[in-house]
Amino acid sequence: MFAGSAVYAVSVQPLEIVTKTGVRVFSVEMATTEAEKTTGLMYRKELPEGKGMLFDFTPEQEVSMWMKNTYIPLDMIFIRADGRILRIAENTEPLSTKIIPSRGLAKGVLEVIAGTAQKYGIRPGDLVAHPLFHTK
Repeated sequence: MFAGSAVYAVSVQPLEIVTKTGVRVFSVEMATTEAEKTTGLMYRKELPEGKGMLFDFTPEQEVSMWMKNTYIPLDMIFIRADGRILRIAENTEPLSTKIIPSRGLAKGVLEVIAGTAQKYGIRPGDLVAHPLFHTK
């Protein structure tokens, strides 16, 4: 990949998070290929509210993320195979190479604009509804 180039995920799908205060719907780009997962939201200057990127880490595994070449502060929501939120790394630091671990097995990671989790009361244990997850 060339420096400064960006690979954008082509598939956009709806994703719902069921919180204590209601259901929040997001429009997410899917990062399923290695190139899409490696690039993620790097080099982008904005991410509108209600939009995000969902990383597919099938099969469920320990996941590590970082903010290298990412200019937008993000909330990273680590999601188990059953659709339950495992962990939320809020307000991640732009351009940081600090490793952000899942701290458990995750099948997906949802990246949204920083402050989203707090704004909507999204918490660990909340349910994410999307075909990637085997929700009950």
